[in-house]
Amino acid sequence: MTQTTDLLAPARLGRLSLPHHLVMAPLTRNRAAADGTPTDLMVTHYTQRTTAGLIIGEASTPNAVGQTYPNITAIHTDRHLAGWRRVTEAVREGGGRMFLQLQHGGRVSHPETTGLTPVAPSPVPLPEKIFTPRGHLPAVVPREMTVDDIRATVADFAAAARRAVDAGFEGVEVHSANGHLLHQFLAGNTNRRTDGYGGPAERRGRFTAEVTEAVADAIGADRVGVRISPGNTVNGIEEFDTDVLYPALVARLRALDLAYLHLVHADPGTAVYRRIRADWPGVLIGNPVLPDLTTEGVTRAAAGMLAAGADLVALGRPFLANPDLVTRLRLGAPLNPVRDRYLMYTGGATGYTDYPALDDQPSSASMVALDGPRVA
Repeated sequence: MTQTTDLLAPARLGRLSLPHHLVMAPLTRNRAAADGTPTDLMVTHYTQRTTAGLIIGEASTPNAVGQTYPNITAIHTDRHLAGWRRVTEAVREGGGRMFLQLQHGGRVSHPETTGLTPVAPSPVPLPEKIFTPRGHLPAVVPREMTVDDIRATVADFAAAARRAVDAGFEGVEVHSANGHLLHQFLAGNTNRRTDGYGGPAERRGRFTAEVTEAVADAIGADRVGVRISPGNTVNGIEEFDTDVLYPALVARLRALDLAYLHLVHADPGTAVYRRIRADWPGVLIGNPVLPDLTTEGVTRAAAGMLAAGADLVALGRPFLANPDLVTRLRLGAPLNPVRDRYLMYTGGATGYTDYPALDDQPSSASMVALDGPRVA
């Protein structure tokens, strides 16, 4: 079979039959209401992309202190649940399927956004400025979580998972990547604890494992995925022992019989990827690095993930800029360019719901008018 045929062949994810192997990765784009409730614009955005084999909905916080930036989604009140149900019903009506990513920001937060002091494994602040309702401000020193805080947060994740299922999601993804709270517990530079949640790699993975176990108990392990990003230094993260840390975490998670493990920026050429693929017995979703956002480049990278043992391939920016990405890849049609200036913090439809499909593609001059001189 050709690369495209492999990607577009039917696939399975636990109880779900998927039309192909392409997953829409979670894409936080700050289009929620101020309280974290999904908006009409978000209903449109996700409905436009229902041809994805699976949509993983953007990061949603399980409690108020976990909020990272303004206008991101949440799933800890009845209002949040009702807002997300509007999204899932529209996606299901369009033939799609959705998981929801659960994310706690930890130190990636600010009192100007939440009214609360951020919490983290240790009182180590984010080394860069963070976006708030008053613009980019210096990060504050987070409060070190007590064991009671940890237990309460685990319970919040479980409650959020139950709300997500009640809202119509097929399952949830526990976010333990990209420098957010669970990743902060994993990383040596942000976790300086000397109790049962710090020190050796096995103890630093305990919080991610306990959150995942609680979520699996709440909604069923076959509805739960986990996202990790080995070696990722985003949000000031330094792991120091990646090659030991992730095999230890995978060894604990594998016994749960989860729906999937999702690797961010997966590189099949690395030893840690090969070790995780060898150790993980279930579905592995690979999110490849995409230096070339063309039809040929995306197809090549996605097919390379399958060839390296991934079971499904998660794509972010290609789905953002191309609501009909699957059709474009099937036909070999050109992809829309990503309009970077509208990715986050801007709000509105521009760069979010106004990316054209093939059947309503504007001229290149029209695209330039939409985004100014930054679009070629």
